[in-house]
Amino acid sequence: MEQSSPQPSRPAKAPRVPVHGVLLLDKPVGWSSNDALIKAKRLLNALKAGHTGTLDPFATGLLPLCFGEATKFSQDLLEADKAYEAVVHLGIVTNTGDTEGVVLSTKAVDVTPAQIEGVLQTFRGEIAQVPPMHSALKRDGKPLYEYARAGITLEREARRVTIHQLELLGYDAPYLRIRVVCSKGTYIRVLGEDIGAALGCGAHLQQLRRTGVGTLTLDGSVTLDQFMALEDSQRKQALLPVDGLLTTFPAVMLNDALTQRFLYGQRLALGKEGMVLPADSGRARVYQESNGRLLGTGLMQEFGILAPERLISTLSD
Repeated sequence: MEQSSPQPSRPAKAPRVPVHGVLLLDKPVGWSSNDALIKAKRLLNALKAGHTGTLDPFATGLLPLCFGEATKFSQDLLEADKAYEAVVHLGIVTNTGDTEGVVLSTKAVDVTPAQIEGVLQTFRGEIAQVPPMHSALKRDGKPLYEYARAGITLEREARRVTIHQLELLGYDAPYLRIRVVCSKGTYIRVLGEDIGAALGCGAHLQQLRRTGVGTLTLDGSVTLDQFMALEDSQRKQALLPVDGLLTTFPAVMLNDALTQRFLYGQRLALGKEGMVLPADSGRARVYQESNGRLLGTGLMQEFGILAPERLISTLSD
């Protein structure tokens, strides 16, 4: 009886390794934020990773990806202000508010730059915004976009968001280019739709590019293609250190004895130690003075008390 030859075994996958830092990714169009994260995680063979706020597939721009210990501070970026540049296509309304949707209506565009500027003024500051059905917000455990794809429209409560800056960069009918700096939870698609509605012609978002998240910008960012082209050893070098997320916090340096107490979760009376402390209370980034190692973040309280907040387990891997 003829025996079948054994099938060649597949090479074993390399085990995931601890990687710590932040990748400033310039997300390409057509990629979901999660797909971009999975790709970068595989390229780094990283054990733990997370992104810091979703960008729609049709959008491009800054998507900070956190790895290892940096994921402990990703919530700060979720809460941070965001900056965008967008192209609003006046006169065409789609069911998604962007280019990926079905056209619902068209209308002639007859507006002037002066009219546009007058409308933009009404959207500066704190405004009410109704989240779109085509969004990842959940209702009864299911994203709204799943209801929308099934043809179901649900009532959504308006939410208060803040438009810190709204600048007209250019107008070449029917396209207007805007720059927006806004609070978390702001939907630029909805802003584009609302601007079009206020102008009386409707609109949808043709292009969207995120240029800033908190203090992070596209400076020093890499595209997926650029990241893929790097050698394995170069990819880790492309990451910002963990404390790249904490640059707005004042620094506190601890001696070795205080370091151990801080890592044990003890509150430290630094005022009694005669240390130079930040002028204001609030969050601080904390280091071990002897070697410059980041220990985590702490809360500076009254009377020079430092309370541990989020601690770094190790960055030596």
